[in-house]
Amino acid sequence: MTTHHPITIVGAGLGGLALARVLHVHGIEAALYDLDASPAARTQGGMLDIHHDSGQVALRAAGLFEEFRALVHPGGEATRVLDKDAVVRMEQTDADRGRRPEIDRGDLRDLLLNSLPEGAVRWGAKVTGALPLGDGRHEVTLADGTVFTTGLLVGADGAWSRVRPLVSDARPAYTGVSFVEADLRDADLRHPVSAEVVGGGMLFALGAGRGLLAHRATDGNLHVYAAVEAAEEWLDGIDFTDGEAARAQVLEHFADWDKSLRALIADADGPLVPRHIHALPVGHRWPRVPGVTLLGDAAHLMSPFAGEGANLALLDGAELGLALAAHPDDTEKALATYEQKMFQRSELSARDSAESGAMLFRADAPQGLLDMFASHA
Repeated sequence: MTTHHPITIVGAGLGGLALARVLHVHGIEAALYDLDASPAARTQGGMLDIHHDSGQVALRAAGLFEEFRALVHPGGEATRVLDKDAVVRMEQTDADRGRRPEIDRGDLRDLLLNSLPEGAVRWGAKVTGALPLGDGRHEVTLADGTVFTTGLLVGADGAWSRVRPLVSDARPAYTGVSFVEADLRDADLRHPVSAEVVGGGMLFALGAGRGLLAHRATDGNLHVYAAVEAAEEWLDGIDFTDGEAARAQVLEHFADWDKSLRALIADADGPLVPRHIHALPVGHRWPRVPGVTLLGDAAHLMSPFAGEGANLALLDGAELGLALAAHPDDTEKALATYEQKMFQRSELSARDSAESGAMLFRADAPQGLLDMFASHA
């Protein structure tokens, strides 16, 4: 017989886990499927700043706020802004304000994952399609041929969501900016100049049409993003299996930058990782479709330049869980309540993200960022 789940969450990222945790707190079970073979199948990226009015709200709803605070990176809210000549244009220390504390993405994911019952996530389960059956029910198919049905299907499966086509024809578009990620390990000992340049928290080194963004991780490593305004095919022309050649090609875009900044890429340990930055249209939304909804990047993928992606995913998951708990006998009312608030906040954040991206790399960079910090002071 075909398995049936009252609630199915596709994707065990931060948003999907937050939803599962809040439901669990309220005694509601959900089936959670993820395409990764295991929790350790891939690295989870760098540091996240968790905002007091979004991500932290979600962690409180999940009953995990104190555990989160224990994992925060001391000093992680420190910020430096440099120009391409490595002149320090602004520096803020971490005053322990707690409004945007930094945490390792992997630590946050583990916190959420470990708060769920053992076996809550079905790993190695790639969803390949879903079909509506009527009355809000859906049939879901996995890559191995397994088929099950569900009363509520939640797409928490990221930028290229398999669930999104049930509600929207929108697809992410290239934003005009590409990232190349790099790591400098054990920086204080092995890369002391780079460690000093980055400082204790976040670095923004900016110029016209490009930038080097970096942060210090809790393990003492530096995680670096080389950002370049470029055609979408730029990264495709780089052989990232040849580390030396790849570093040289990326550094061509920083030829007139200070040597201490170029070293953030030139001295990278391990391979460079290319990332095209995509986004859904600002204000992406859909009409209410019975029995299905989206959260996180599946719903409102945006560029990372306002630091909202992970925070919105967490808040989406928490608020959807709370809405379902508040309306246990009326799923459609719960979904409508959740989507109305989610559409409004994600549109504002997506617009801020797009505007921030344009501001960071404008012709007089880093002046735009300096003006923004001054306006918030």
